[in-house]
Amino acid sequence: MQAILDATARQDEPIQELLVTHGKIPTLVEELIAVEMWKQRVFPVLCRLEDFKPQNTFPIYMVVHHEASIINLLETVFFHKEVCESAEDTILDLVDYCHRKLTLLVAQSGCGGPPEEEESQHSTPMQELQKQAERMDFEIALKALSVLRYITDCVDSLSLSTLSRMLSTHNLPCLLVELLEHSPWSRCRRGKLQRFEGGHWQTVASSEQQKLSKLDGQVWIALYNLLLSPEARARYCLTSFAKGQLLKLQAFLTDTLLDQLPNLADLKGFLAHLALAETQPLKKDLVLEQIPEIRERLEQENRGKWQAIAKHQLRHVFSPSEQDLRLQARRWAATYSLDVLEAVAPEQPHCAHCSAEASKRCSRCQNEWYCCRECQVKHWEKHRKVCVLAAQGDGAK
Repeated sequence: MQAILDATARQDEPIQELLVTHGKIPTLVEELIAVEMWKQRVFPVLCRLEDFKPQNTFPIYMVVHHEASIINLLETVFFHKEVCESAEDTILDLVDYCHRKLTLLVAQSGCGGPPEEEESQHSTPMQELQKQAERMDFEIALKALSVLRYITDCVDSLSLSTLSRMLSTHNLPCLLVELLEHSPWSRCRRGKLQRFEGGHWQTVASSEQQKLSKLDGQVWIALYNLLLSPEARARYCLTSFAKGQLLKLQAFLTDTLLDQLPNLADLKGFLAHLALAETQPLKKDLVLEQIPEIRERLEQENRGKWQAIAKHQLRHVFSPSEQDLRLQARRWAATYSLDVLEAVAPEQPHCAHCSAEASKRCSRCQNEWYCCRECQVKHWEKHRKVCVLAAQGDGAK
């Protein structure tokens, strides 16, 4: 939260400096991949266990949300090149992580986009948590896109192994073209264009529809870095497939876009030259290079143990006593103070039930927002347990 506050206020950023000085960026990357694997391997097992019927799902929600917290922090600090350099060998693992998330975005766009927020009176708490996790994965993928763009800003100082991973193994330029084609952060609803910005879908006014969105801008800058950087161009094999994909960009490079991102004129010139150039045969050079280690190591250490890990966590982590739950509530209330949260997210709060702009808070816990009394009543059953815990935590303090 402090890192976001500093970045928003354009002040000195002590959090970023501390992370670099104490060598914590590799720790954050490892934690990010560990919680990603937990969500893929352990969380589904927990959801299938018939004897897992938690009285409160907030402890497990905090673990599910942990991935979003880390990628949000990395997005905030990776704007600085020294942070990227301090990632050392884990930059390979982070590139792989971003590639997985962007592939998920493309796959979702081919299946109709991210899951909708639907209210259901018949869903169990764990089913609701699964739906929240799916919606969260979409937002995490968008954050990963920004992190990847910041990595491409450092393309001239990246190791040969990292460049090879980005350009040969994953062919990121072609993946970014796919993202521009599908634009999963834009959609049409009831004849109106909507874009995902600020954590929710917003209707775009007719006068603003030609304006470049932040996420489209991130993709264009990443493409510019990967295709026009001397280091990257020297190592990118322009096969006939890659040439065909990249030439699709010509249709997007309109005068309106060039007015907003003038540097893309160089990219337009590169594509015009590419259209006339001969394609290259696929390189088969023998190259010794590093490979990502974190995910593979975690997979090997825990292979065949996912069921046992889930059952252990069920007993010792996600079934806390009433006293433990109250203690956790006090810690959460102290960590996520309302004043700091409002400073981090200064935009108008939205109703927890209907997502309209809200002006009223829950009078008991002061944490949830509503636009009217009717929405608060409808949302009460979902909010009640968290509300009681938060209120108890404040009373205990």
